[in-house]
Parts: sequence; structure tokens; C-alpha cells
Amino acid sequence: MRLLRGLGFALSLFCVSQAYGATIFNFADFSSCAGLQINGNAACTGGVLRVTPAAFSQSGSTFSTTLIPLGAGASFSTFFTFRISGSQFGGADGFAFVVQPVSSTVGAGGGGLGYGGIPTSLGVEFDTWNNGTVLGDPSDNHVGIDLDGSVFSVQTANVTATLDDGSVFYAWIDYDGSTLELRLSKSPVRPATPILVRAIDLAGTLGTTSAYVGFTSGTGAAYSNHDILSWRFDNTFGPIGGAAPTGPINVPTLSAAATWLLACLACFVALFSLRRRRI
Repeated sequence: MRLLRGLGFALSLFCVSQAYGATIFNFADFSSCAGLQINGNAACTGGVLRVTPAAFSQSGSTFSTTLIPLGAGASFSTFFTFRISGSQFGGADGFAFVVQPVSSTVGAGGGGLGYGGIPTSLGVEFDTWNNGTVLGDPSDNHVGIDLDGSVFSVQTANVTATLDDGSVFYAWIDYDGSTLELRLSKSPVRPATPILVRAIDLAGTLGTTSAYVGFTSGTGAAYSNHDILSWRFDNTFGPIGGAAPTGPINVPTLSAAATWLLACLACFVALFSLRRRRI
């Protein structure tokens, strides 16, 4: 009987881990954007997710089609590769990785990077245009952490390598429930030291531990192609290694709530089966 109880407890833990700790997206490329809402000038084209094309005054965004339950304290880990190319007139404006519980169809333009005005949100920006003191930009080649739809970053860091030179960049963002870290490199080897570190109460900022996740971008009087080449998102904290995703595309086909309920149902069925065998 103790063995059966132990097996039942293990099954319960397994169900919870399957419901809440999982790889939600693992796009080796974007030949398909199933599971994503594409908005504005964003598009899946040529195997990439083009959040905005190289044209004047564009705005685009893409988000998960359903709210995703995040880990304790709204924790998560994500890894993506990107390329900013085709820059004209200095290139602009950049893009942001965004976590927000508002809607899967939001998006703005220009210096707002498609992120400006999204309430109760976190954005990690990759900014290629210097708006100076108006938006608190330190340079035309920096990263920053944004909160509550403001592109006046709470923390920034200049990037040595030119973000919009057409090279492939690798980015890792991890949040453990209290501290956000961004790592950035032109190499697929995960850097030991983050370029940005910030203590954040993300659950308090969002007002929930469920969110839409995705990317936003904007162009103005100058422009670039802002392309996401691959993307993995895990809805719990667990730093991801360096290599770009090579597996099949995994996307949620059910809502987060439905997935959780199915996992729990499977757990209860297994427990009931064990009880019947014991009797």
C-alpha cells in the first residue's frame, strides 16, 4: 500500500510538472507560425518571423494565441536568434521581447518599438535608434528593460557589436521569480555573464502569472528588417543552453487551462486505477 501511495504521489507531481513546466514554443524556424497571432506589418516569410519589414512607418507584433501559465512568481526562460538587416537612413527602430496579459493583438510603431502603451507588461528591447533624452536612450545600439508600456527603460546597456549589421545574434532571457537576466552574443555559446541584470516583481507588474508572450517592433523615418530566426520559450525558470533549436515545432494546440485540466484528469485516472488494483 505504501508503494501504491508513493506511485500516486509521483504521478501527481508528474501531472503538475507537465501542466506548468514545459517547452511551450520550440521553433527551429518559422516555416509555420502555428500557435502565434500575427499583427500589423508582421509576417511569417521565407522561414523567418519578420516583426517589421524594411519600410517607413511600420508596426508589427506577434504573440501566443492563448494565455500561458508561467512558473512561480511568473518565472520563465527563453532563447531566440535574430537578425536586423536591410537598414536604411541609419536603421530603426528595433524590437522587443514582450510578456503581457492584455491581448494577443497589441502593437504600436516608431520609437515605441511596437511596445509603447502596453500596460502591465515587461519588455526587453533591442534598440537601434537614439531618441536621446526624450526616451532615455544612451546610444543607437543598446538593450534595455522596459515596464508597463514605457520605452523609457528602467535599465540599459550599450552593445559593443552593431545590432543592425545583418549578423545573427543569440539572446537568452531568464527570470527566476525575482531577477531578470539578459545574455547576448554573436556566438551560440551561452555567455557566463549577463549584459543586463534587474530585480523585478514581474507577478506584481502583470497582476497575474499568466501571460501572452511574443515580439513587437516598429520603424519610422528610418527602417530595417527585424527578423526572429528561431525561438524557444519555457514557461518556468531553467536556463537554456546555447545551440539553436533543431527539433520539431512544438506549439500549444489547446488553451493553457484546458491543457492543465487534461493533465490533472490523466493524473486522477491513474490514481483511481491504482486504488482499484489495491482493492
